[in-house]
Amino acid sequence: MLIRDIDTLSEMLIVEELQKEIWGVADREILPALEMVPVKKVGGLLLGAFDGEQMIGFAFAFPGFEDGHPFLHSDMVAVKSAYRSHGIGYQLKLAQRVQALQKGIDKITWTFDPLQSLNARLNFGKLGGISDRYYINFYGETTSPLHSTGTDRLWVTWNLESENVKARIAGNEQVNSEMNGLPSLVTINGKQEPVEQTLKVDSVVCIDIPANINELTEHQPNIGQRWRLATRQAFTQALDDGFVIEDFLLIEDQQRRFGRYLLRR
Repeated sequence: MLIRDIDTLSEMLIVEELQKEIWGVADREILPALEMVPVKKVGGLLLGAFDGEQMIGFAFAFPGFEDGHPFLHSDMVAVKSAYRSHGIGYQLKLAQRVQALQKGIDKITWTFDPLQSLNARLNFGKLGGISDRYYINFYGETTSPLHSTGTDRLWVTWNLESENVKARIAGNEQVNSEMNGLPSLVTINGKQEPVEQTLKVDSVVCIDIPANINELTEHQPNIGQRWRLATRQAFTQALDDGFVIEDFLLIEDQQRRFGRYLLRR
């Protein structure tokens, strides 16, 4: 596999097709190739992952400013279904980091669905990102079947030169054994349903999610919607109270497999 810049309009048109294939969205909801051209000219990144001559994934980021400081916002990272679970998304993020640092930029941000456990593990466990913002229906309603429970998003900040990030990408993924015994604002029962807890917490708390929300929502859409509402309440409450999401683990516990966020004040 090779990761390199995408510079030609012909390859940008392939990125258009990949958006439709991977997310199943209508034409009006894709980023057109003609917009990618000027974004690259003003400092954006468009990287492709290739298996031989075939583009199997891409990453797109555009420049932004916050409090007077430049950063990159990684708006899309996508990999064809046949090539997932091989670390390609992770390699695309690392390539973004290298190019950002070469541009003198030390922060990348992005959003993701907090119910997606594999993405959460990548963002926090493997990359060392943090999050202190939750957006309700960030993209509104879309035509993607992946968005049946709405488009709530966590905003991830990746401080590229932090010691935590350096340690994570060096392969030192932290195993927070303390997470097993911590209180959770939302837990999961044997029927894969959310159970909301009323807790008074001081410095550390957790929020649990299903290991595979897509499969659960496909077979039991009402439970998928319950997970959205329960976790929305928990995340917004915790973040409003000054907590920051620092980590995520996939846990096996008494024949259950679920994900657990770690939040620290």
